[in-house]
Amino acid sequence: MTIEPLAIDKTVKLDINGTRQRVRICSARAGLPPLLVVQGGPALPMLYEVRKFQRLLNFEQEFLTVYWEQRGCGDVPGSDATHCSLQQQVDDLRAVLKWLYGETRQRIVLLGISIGGTFALQAAEHARDQVKAVVAVSPDSQTTTADAAADAFLREQGLRTSRRGLSRRLLKLEPPPCMDGAAFARRARLLADLGTIEWGKTFGPLAREMLFAMARAYGVIGTLRAMRNMTLIQRRLLPEIASLDLFAQPPRVAVPVHFVFGEQDVLNPASMVRDFPALVAAPSGTVARLPNAGHMAHFDQPAIVRSIVENA
Repeated sequence: MTIEPLAIDKTVKLDINGTRQRVRICSARAGLPPLLVVQGGPALPMLYEVRKFQRLLNFEQEFLTVYWEQRGCGDVPGSDATHCSLQQQVDDLRAVLKWLYGETRQRIVLLGISIGGTFALQAAEHARDQVKAVVAVSPDSQTTTADAAADAFLREQGLRTSRRGLSRRLLKLEPPPCMDGAAFARRARLLADLGTIEWGKTFGPLAREMLFAMARAYGVIGTLRAMRNMTLIQRRLLPEIASLDLFAQPPRVAVPVHFVFGEQDVLNPASMVRDFPALVAAPSGTVARLPNAGHMAHFDQPAIVRSIVENA
């Protein structure tokens, strides 16, 4: 998809709960309704992926699209990354929503990815006047179930694969939960190599794509800071995520919620996809389980996800 020149393309620094956070605001023309994109990870920056979002999804033609770099993410001081928690990220998102609503005076469509989808659901619970709808792509909901499903899948693949190197890596994998960044990265690499993160892509090309995009967005030194911050944030958040259970404390969202899952996403097994949306008790919404799509379903099936967002 060709990226058309934008009438609005600016990066703004915000004072959010004691830190300086950045948003990049992009739009083809003035007056479009706001869309706020909440990145996943945990700890993945957002601004380095703007070009990929624009190339594949091109939300800017229909929305004033706001890409939010969460607390501690990207090229920021390491001290910001050491003051992260799940609740803090949700509180920060509420502050960003309040700011964006004040700027536009229009209710906002929230697009949350992975743990960003979880943050979006939790923030929208207390922001009915500011949020028009939530689109949650592969939201994290119950880590113990997700970890068990991923672990079972990986161990089955370890027994079935004829690739000796992959088989050894799979069979050496630590059992869940993933409590530190190294274990999380090892599992993420295996899941990527088996096509469950982005369908049809393995870890190597995804890692190279990420590093190149980060260097273009932050520079070499900024990329090193961003990578350091990813480690610091994961060190703080992964133990919290290990006990995440929205089934026990579901957010009660008073706006429409549209869930998007990939059929190849082993972190969101069919049982969770079936049961979780009903717990949110949204007044309306949809559930889509997309073929040939992994955890990053918005990149695997961008036309479908864009249509869902446009109709939210």
